[in-house]
Amino acid sequence: MPNDLKQNTASRYDVDAVRDLTHRLFVASGMAEAVALDVTECLLTADMMGHSTHGLIIAPWYFEEIGRGGMNLEGTYEVRSDRGGCIAWNGRRLPGAWLINRAIDVALERISDHGVVTVTIADGHHTGALATYLPRLTERGLLVQLACSGPASGGVAPFGGTRGIFTPNPLSAGIPSRGDPILLDISCSITTIKRSTQLAEAGQHYPGVWALDADGNPSDDPQVLISGEGSLLPVGGLDHGHKGYAMALLVEALTQGLSGVGRKDGLSGIAMNTFLQVIDPSAFGGSEAFLDEATWLIDACHANPPRPGVSKVRVPGDQARSRMAKARQSGVLLDQVIVAGLEPYAEKIGTAFPEPI
Repeated sequence: MPNDLKQNTASRYDVDAVRDLTHRLFVASGMAEAVALDVTECLLTADMMGHSTHGLIIAPWYFEEIGRGGMNLEGTYEVRSDRGGCIAWNGRRLPGAWLINRAIDVALERISDHGVVTVTIADGHHTGALATYLPRLTERGLLVQLACSGPASGGVAPFGGTRGIFTPNPLSAGIPSRGDPILLDISCSITTIKRSTQLAEAGQHYPGVWALDADGNPSDDPQVLISGEGSLLPVGGLDHGHKGYAMALLVEALTQGLSGVGRKDGLSGIAMNTFLQVIDPSAFGGSEAFLDEATWLIDACHANPPRPGVSKVRVPGDQARSRMAKARQSGVLLDQVIVAGLEPYAEKIGTAFPEPI
């Protein structure tokens, strides 16, 4: 199931106009210009890619977090360890989009010397959709892995259990090729907590059995999760959920174990831990060989005979690129609920949300 919202009341809006307004709103909230730009690009790109559960719909929540002091806008990250190619930061609840972009900056500065650069960020704030960060690296021919988790939150139960321990723990990767890259962004749970919240608020059910109630009974009602008594099922559900459970454990180790800060520390509020690893293929079997192999693999997948009902086999990233291109040409598709959520903030700075195209 796609992770974007049902857009029955959606219209298209000029991308530059929406970007300008969103940036102004974040600056008005107290963000520095550069920080506001990173956050704006993350949320807007998510909508352009179709990841609208992590797009501008969450901007009002960001403003609320800033207002109550949950998102820190002062100072910078703390360097806990730096061995050249291995770096650990404490993010001090600074905006996740700004932190990840600074980690990418460091990786790009050092990748020619080290071949592999890994940065962990403990205790940052919300990161948004991880896929939005990947093209910055794949366009340079670099392989990237990016994962995050919320050590102060739960919601996803271990396979066979009934109480949420993990967050959905997204795991993403960007794989460059001679053409378009593979951009994967997957969750260790069947769906996300934010999508569950949005479905519950709309009075809708999951399209399948994606959750467990407090007694461990399978359910398609997101309210069992929102109530705080139920849990999300890991990827694979009741049948093969051990696979999503294993993925969640790996992400916990990468984002929390390596960062040195995790669930054991009893964090509260919105805390996000991030693992970024950038790999230069030229430090291994060679960039040309890597690009040849990735291109062959993509072409082979595209050429694979589709099953009934499928027009063509895609690789991860194909649909996001198509949506991005359409957004640039015809405007970004935004549901009316997104516009309604931002209009009061626009009024506060004496302007209005752009008119639809």
